[in-house]
Amino acid sequence: MPANYQAELVGVFGQPVAENPTGVMQEAGFAAAGLNWRYLNFEVSAEKLGAAMQAMEALGMRGINLTIPHKVAVIEHLDDLSPEARAIGAVNTVRLDNGRKIGENTDGKGFLRGVRADAGMDPDGKRVVLLGAGGAARAIGTELVLAGASDLLVVNRSAKRGETMVSDLLAATGGRVRFKQWEGTYPVPETCDLFVNATSIGLYPDVDAMPAVDLSGAPDGMLVADVVFNPPETRLLAAARKRGLPTLDGLSMLVYQGVIAFEMWTGQSPDEAAMKSALRAALAEG
Repeated sequence: MPANYQAELVGVFGQPVAENPTGVMQEAGFAAAGLNWRYLNFEVSAEKLGAAMQAMEALGMRGINLTIPHKVAVIEHLDDLSPEARAIGAVNTVRLDNGRKIGENTDGKGFLRGVRADAGMDPDGKRVVLLGAGGAARAIGTELVLAGASDLLVVNRSAKRGETMVSDLLAATGGRVRFKQWEGTYPVPETCDLFVNATSIGLYPDVDAMPAVDLSGAPDGMLVADVVFNPPETRLLAAARKRGLPTLDGLSMLVYQGVIAFEMWTGQSPDEAAMKSALRAALAEG
């Protein structure tokens, strides 16, 4: 049988993408599964997104990730959205279904899988405080409410953005979702079971930055999760560990959202440990 030198192609569209490490973990997953697939980073400006989506089809690509600034703009170039992506209002993954481009959002699903698998917490019935009202916060908030969180309190500096997010989540999920404006230092309430930083505060190169929160009133056993993956040990997580609280780092969400995309594209389950190990090594080198 002749050799097959044609690799299946996936990747990410965004601007900038040079420092996006997703391909490292995806290619580790492909190698572990024995798949001849490649993952490439494509620098795509906002005005070129439509052409890039057409190129994806022309090149026979098997799927694509979207990152800043395309997660909302890509929707007009798709054939359909998953219910979760429609509720969130943003897409980070496109899969093909009989030639149709379907928009998915794996960020919230990845976070949820990490909470369950790595932190051992079932969100059902839990009281959640969520910092931020951006794309990551919307995805995480949607999935937590759909998973049965009994109360979701969104805390954000901008009242307009936070209230809009809460209104959208209420309409999409019908759950208990509230808003509180973030002014000064936010005292974490003793009624919180899961505290999530869904902002970019602490992301490299601003590694010394920490959300202005006071953990002194947090109850024992409250899980502190951070979506920041670089560095994995943020100042927030270090402060939580000093208080004796369990933590969940941003690598968990990043890996699991990639695992879910891998499953959507290939129809196979990847070696999650290989993907996480490759990502940790890449971030350590970077």
